[in-house]
Formats: sequence, C-alpha cells, structure tokens
Amino acid sequence: MASASGLTEVVLYDTLVNYLVSMARTVEGAMNRALDAIVSLESSRTSSLPGEVFLLEPRINEMEIVIDEHAIRLLRRGSFSDDEMRLIVAALKITNDLERIGDLAVNLAERVISLREIPDTKIPEELAPMASAVRAMVSKSLGALIFRNVEMATQVLESDDVVDQYRDRIFEQLLQRMTQEPALVSPGLQFILATRHLERIADHATNIAEDIIFWVRGLDVRHGRGLAVLSESALPGEDDSNVTENSHALHSNVTPACETERA
Repeated sequence: MASASGLTEVVLYDTLVNYLVSMARTVEGAMNRALDAIVSLESSRTSSLPGEVFLLEPRINEMEIVIDEHAIRLLRRGSFSDDEMRLIVAALKITNDLERIGDLAVNLAERVISLREIPDTKIPEELAPMASAVRAMVSKSLGALIFRNVEMATQVLESDDVVDQYRDRIFEQLLQRMTQEPALVSPGLQFILATRHLERIADHATNIAEDIIFWVRGLDVRHGRGLAVLSESALPGEDDSNVTENSHALHSNVTPACETERA
C-alpha cells in the first residue's frame, strides 16, 4: 500500500494538471467568444460576446497566479522524478502562453467593437477559415494537454504554417483594397490587427504543444529541434478522433480545480 506521503505527492501533481486544464478551458471559452464575434460582425447574436471576453480576463489572470503559486510549492518540496520536474517546468510555461491567448482574445474583442462602429464593413473572405484553423490548433493543443497525447501536439506544430499563409494572403488583399479605396483604410487596419492577433494565438498554441511534448517525452522540439526523433518514436494508436471542434467534450471528466478554489 502506498504511503500517505506518496499519496500526497500524487494528489499535488494531479492538482497541478487539473489547474492547467481548468485555466485552458476558460481561455478557450474566451477565445471562442472572440472568434465568433470577429467572423459574425453583423449578427446581433454576437453583439454581447466582446463584453463576455472582457469579464473572463480577470479570472484567467487569477488562474495564472494560482498555478504559479502551486508550482512554486511543489518546487519547495525539493524531490522530484524526471517526469515531475518536466511537468512543473512545462506548467509554468504553459500558463504564460494561456494567459497571452486570453489577452489576445481581449484584443480581438476590441477590434470587434471598433469594426461594429464602422458602417458597411466587409469581412475578408479568408478570415473565417483562418479563425477555424486557429480554433482547431488551440483545441488540439488542449486535447494534447488533457490526454498527454504527443500525436495531437505534433499536429499543432504542423498547422502553424497554414495560419501564417492565411495571414499573408489576407494582408495582401486588404492592402490592395486600401490602396484603391481610401475609405477602406480604417476597417482594413482593424482587420490587419485582427489577423495579427489570430496568428499570435496560433503561435502560443504551438508553444503549448511543444511544452507538452517536452513534458510527456522529454524532447525539446522548439525551433524544429528533435522533430525527426519524435516522428520516428511516435506511439501507435495516438490520434485526435476524440477531439471536438472546441474540445469541451474532452474536459467532462476533469475536475476544474482552479474554478472551485478561486471562484
């Protein structure tokens, strides 16, 4: 039978993971609201979404502090397995990326408010598919976190270039329109900023995926390092068949520890 101290250690590390998942759920909710608002500017259904994003930001910031404090408590215990140490290091980095995604959701919500004040605003054709690609990257990165699934995390890394291509094409199209019609400069600049926010969300999802690979496999794949080793050592049977569009179904069996502790 495991000792009481051993059980305590397990609970502490499981709590850290639950904290991460709870924060990830909240961040994903804020991001989804911002994405829905930016791709449905003319819909009255989405008019309240920017305000909801603003209300979620303080909760996200508080969750970041809770997780950092818990990770520091674990560090003070002073005795770790390799897996535990990688988890603590990854957690401290993942919370930073999650908090930044929350900030970028706020930035997107601000773009929505500005664009709603401009009459006859035309949404760039590829903005919706770009938003869908970003949404899928975040969903898979969170699925990788919950299931410790390296295959999902690898798919996130492979998707980053797609988002960059959308950003470049939208920028070129907007620049051409703004050059031809000066009246389109104001909304065009707002959409350019929006695509920049989307691209940065994708970058943070990539960072999270890299940290999950480090935690689970002990491989540092930043800047393309170790990807060949990762593909060769991929475990059979890892897939994303259980990942929904927004990954909410993934979390049904995970205790939202942050929300209960800091309501």
